[in-house]
Amino acid sequence: VQLQASGGGLVQSGGSLRPSCVASGSIFSVIAMGWYRRAPGKQGELVASITSGGSTNYGASVVGRFTISRDNAKNTVYLQMNNLKPEDTAVYYCNIVTSTLNYWGQGTQVTVSS
Repeated sequence: VQLQASGGGLVQSGGSLRPSCVASGSIFSVIAMGWYRRAPGKQGELVASITSGGSTNYGASVVGRFTISRDNAKNTVYLQMNNLKPEDTAVYYCNIVTSTLNYWGQGTQVTVSS
């Protein structure tokens, strides 16, 4: 199983990005898909997650600005990021949790300039 994240980039404060993460290979018993981020010098944190049933959970700092969604047929999870702020600058990692394993993508850089 491989997770390929893309869609990061450089954007000005207030702008938007929509990274996506495609999972390839055989994945069974998916419990949730999500995005985490890690900024330089800081601990990693949950950005957003979505369960197989569609329930979502967001980190406090992104509520109202970010929206997570998934396309089960394409094994893809998206993160719509609006009103981006410089403090959103980080490497964003996608994650899939199954009943047996936890998969991680390689990360995509998001940089927000002020």
